[in-house]
Amino acid sequence: MSAKDEHIASILQRMPEQPGVYQHLDKDGTVIYVGKAKNLKRRVSSYFVKDQVSLKTRQLVAHIADIKYVVVGSEQDAFLLENNLIKQYQPRYNILLKDGKSYPYICITKEAYPRIFKTRQVDRQGAEYFGPYSFTNAADTVLELIHKLYPIRTCNSPVTPDGVQKGKYKVCLKYHIKKCCGICEQRVQDEQYSEFIQSAKKIIRGDAHEISRQLMEQMMELSSQMRYEEAERVKQQYLLVEKFRTKTVVTNTTISELDVFGYDEQDDQIYISMLHVHNGSIVQGRTLECKRKLDESREELLAQGITTLRELLDSQTKDILVPFIPDYVGDDLLINIATSGDRKKLLDLAQQNVRQYKADRLKQADKLNPDQRAIRILTELQKLIGLPMLPMTIDAFDNSSIQGSSAVSACVVFKKAKPSKSDYKRFEVKEVVGQDDYATMREVVRRRYQRMIDNGEELPNLIIADGGIGQMHAIREAVEDQLGLHIPIAGLKKDDKHRTQTLLYGFPPMEFGLQVTSETFRLLTSIQDEVHRFAITYHKKKRSKLQVSSELDDIQGVGAVTKQKILQHFGSVKRAGLAEKDEWISILGTRRGTMLYEYFQAKITR
Repeated sequence: MSAKDEHIASILQRMPEQPGVYQHLDKDGTVIYVGKAKNLKRRVSSYFVKDQVSLKTRQLVAHIADIKYVVVGSEQDAFLLENNLIKQYQPRYNILLKDGKSYPYICITKEAYPRIFKTRQVDRQGAEYFGPYSFTNAADTVLELIHKLYPIRTCNSPVTPDGVQKGKYKVCLKYHIKKCCGICEQRVQDEQYSEFIQSAKKIIRGDAHEISRQLMEQMMELSSQMRYEEAERVKQQYLLVEKFRTKTVVTNTTISELDVFGYDEQDDQIYISMLHVHNGSIVQGRTLECKRKLDESREELLAQGITTLRELLDSQTKDILVPFIPDYVGDDLLINIATSGDRKKLLDLAQQNVRQYKADRLKQADKLNPDQRAIRILTELQKLIGLPMLPMTIDAFDNSSIQGSSAVSACVVFKKAKPSKSDYKRFEVKEVVGQDDYATMREVVRRRYQRMIDNGEELPNLIIADGGIGQMHAIREAVEDQLGLHIPIAGLKKDDKHRTQTLLYGFPPMEFGLQVTSETFRLLTSIQDEVHRFAITYHKKKRSKLQVSSELDDIQGVGAVTKQKILQHFGSVKRAGLAEKDEWISILGTRRGTMLYEYFQAKITR
């Protein structure tokens, strides 16, 4: 046993079976991981079992040279200490949640006559900020209402009370079109301007319901005093507030304070969102993302996300909605999973929000690296059916014939999840007599891969039959029994409308269900549509050629140019056979026109 192993073993031996926080350090004394445990001895010892499955955990253990730990009195203490130590050391193997993007805030400046506007830059010393707003146009909707209700100045001029008193400023166009109250020329009193700002803050904080109630009372009071013009003006303000409340996400106003969390993941990339509800309205939202470092469970990841997001948004709410129960996040929080009503709608909205964020991030990544999307889709397909390797090249086969005639087969090739049309192949069936779909499949598959072997070409990673189990067996007989190759074979099972329903794989074939919204489903559907289109197009071309040649190609003296003239003029050989002699002569001349007229007349009389 090495000196390092003896040192670790001695620490594990004396470690207590109590709650606490532990730190793994490398040979340089750097903290590389921080964790908490209900039982320190049992948890830390688990890292050093011989049959450690996770590669990431094995990598962590390989770098551990020392262990430190702190015994605490409760799980709550361990939770808080772990959180603080992670922030302090930012260990390499701990997940570090980060903002996915910069959300907009609503800013109220700390000037004598404040301005209100949207910004993504936050400077707490010079202004008061509300947000962030994660929903599209949410901040714009709030600002639109505020500026319609209250004529707050929007100019960037440093307006001061002293300057106003000295007459240094002049009202601008905004005042004349009733978009500004003209505070720069003291057209309103300072107290009234302050009331505008305070009312605006109420709306921003989600108290639009309170503003609406106050306006209704004011309107009724003015009406009772028969001040109808003023009452009408207040009524218009009331209607604006009500319209705003219908545009925002409003739930039952009995829900006063609530934090709602959504969770999603893509491979090792984790996405966690939070919506903060105040007086029935969503007033704040944020999404974080992180990368799984070890084998953290989704319960652990959600717990860390809850803690981080609540700190970022400075939430003191005790009521929390989650899609599943997280690991320990504190004793003072009321954690629930909603199953119905307004709370369920909010939880669904949080899930929708985080899924949309994930989709946006994936699209952004796909634009920067187009191959990344292909690798992701093919990895999903590989995991779904258990392929031995990533299917970077996929061949798909389909047969086409009508009532046993003009039998053809086609092969399309997809490379990196995209069609490679230069590699498409068409096959005329040469060995099979009559209509035998399976024999046709065996023939063309054998010919395809025998030619590739002879030419030293790279074989595909996956073969797909645009058919069911029978075609899969036919392909296997050609690939394995006749050619001695080992290429994975799958089949597409279709519904009664010839749409992809399930994926077949293995022998005996197993069915793998496909979500119609998944990228894997879209890839397989596009492969199915493409091979079917390619086969049908070739079949129609061949059948059309046979139909035309059977009528005209056997007539001596009729070449390609003459055939084209006949078909362009008459539209079909049948219609040409019924034409009068003068019509034939008009398009082909006396000699050739007469010859063809007599040829078709002889056919009629026979």
